[in-house]
Amino acid sequence: MNSMKNIQKRVDEWFRQYKINYWQPLEMLARLTEENGELAREINHRYGPKKKKVTEEPHNLGDEMADIIFTVVCLANALDIDLDKHFDRVMDKCYGRDKDRWKNNT
Repeated sequence: MNSMKNIQKRVDEWFRQYKINYWQPLEMLARLTEENGELAREINHRYGPKKKKVTEEPHNLGDEMADIIFTVVCLANALDIDLDKHFDRVMDKCYGRDKDRWKNNT
């Protein structure tokens, strides 16, 4: 299983094989916005009213989502943020806040 720590390590190893540093936070935020737009466009083409032009190739939704994850991980690594810790905190919040919000499957 890929933990966030493992994913963060893999991204960092990719960067370290080249003589490049992480991009600046605002650059990564711009890229994240761009990647989100690409995912939104593909979802809109598939499930919304805006259909693709006949000349446009379909994009893989999983690949578009993975681009977003990669960019978020780059930002987290550059800012020394432990995503495992913060994701656990978010899930704890969801389980606490939303425990009575919807009907259980059981």
